[in-house]
Amino acid sequence: MIRAAVTVRDATPADVDRLVELWRDGLRKAEQADQAADVRRIIDHVADDANSRVVVAELDGEVGGAVLLKIGTVSPLNLEPVVQAISLQVFSHLRRHGLGGALIEAATSFAEERAVAFVGCGTLSPSREASRFLARLGFGPHAVLRLGSTAAVRARLESPRARPRAGGRQLAQVLASRRAQRQRDTTGTGV
Repeated sequence: MIRAAVTVRDATPADVDRLVELWRDGLRKAEQADQAADVRRIIDHVADDANSRVVVAELDGEVGGAVLLKIGTVSPLNLEPVVQAISLQVFSHLRRHGLGGALIEAATSFAEERAVAFVGCGTLSPSREASRFLARLGFGPHAVLRLGSTAAVRARLESPRARPRAGGRQLAQVLASRRAQRQRDTTGTGV
């Protein structure tokens, strides 16, 4: 079996439409023209920033994957430098051809060139396939980022169910419920 040629290069404005298609789930919810303008701004910004890069991976000349590389810190509290591999994506029909590995190789080289000791990569959702891929390459879990709209969080905070009950009764009820469940599970008499 002959493996197709995978190449990696910096993104150009000519790649905008393909990147919008690839990154659609990670871009703001807007008209396609607005999303294209956002991606164009990102490409223009990284062209002027030595600490950022948008890299595309091609399979036989077709853009099949991309990643935004950016030097940042592990967290706002942990100032250790890290190359953030943001929105590493490969089109589903082009997976298992080496594109993802080539993009991670580009991130690793970018880190080495800038003497950065860590590479971080996240996925947009808890994708089992993406998590396994990253684990095989030596990435371990570091944090979970949960995102909620401001309106939804406010509504939940103002909900009577979200407020703790007087005297910590809510916690006591949760613990009692868990104890009862464990007891039913161990005795096998669960209803």
